[in-house]
Amino acid sequence: MRKLIVAAFISLDGVMQAPGGPQEDTSGGFSHGGWIVPYADEVFGQAMQALFSQPFALLLGRRTYDIFAGYWPKVKDDGEEFSIANLFNSVPKYVATHSPDTLAWHNSHALGGDVTGAVRALKQQDGPALLTQGSAELVQQLLAAGLVDELQLLTQPLLLGHGKRLFGSDAAAAAFTLQHAQVSPKGVLIARYMRAGEVQTGSFELPPEQA
Repeated sequence: MRKLIVAAFISLDGVMQAPGGPQEDTSGGFSHGGWIVPYADEVFGQAMQALFSQPFALLLGRRTYDIFAGYWPKVKDDGEEFSIANLFNSVPKYVATHSPDTLAWHNSHALGGDVTGAVRALKQQDGPALLTQGSAELVQQLLAAGLVDELQLLTQPLLLGHGKRLFGSDAAAAAFTLQHAQVSPKGVLIARYMRAGEVQTGSFELPPEQA
């Protein structure tokens, strides 16, 4: 059975829109594209390398797919042993789209109309982990359906105020355990959370005999 990992760059107020460049996604009048760039450093890069070091297949919304398909195939192989471009260009890409005939990027597969049903079926198969990148709308659907097994979040020390967010108001309640945490020299919180069952509750109220 496959694991579903949501990996995301987020701001302190939960925005994940257009982290990599000014024109990446300007929908909704978003004007802060490229907000992770000033925080990139060696620790940040090591975290990304660790994320992509295990076998994975990409799970993408259509907008993120189009951004990636317009960028990564154009990145030339620089001969380095570790190349995100080579990985992204070669691994399977599962895409939430209503236009399957337009998926021209190598090894791309449409999920079909029932996206959460298709992802649930993929998780039942053998194969590498399913890894999201960007894809805010898709990620919110996956969280609402309770399909996410792991969160790998790189939280940047800034507020963006508006933009597409990681968590919607309909995310299914679930507990997570912090498996790893690290802070980069530039203040990025790198954290890995594993799903840990149902939400547990309690009370700080005094017992009746002590009230």
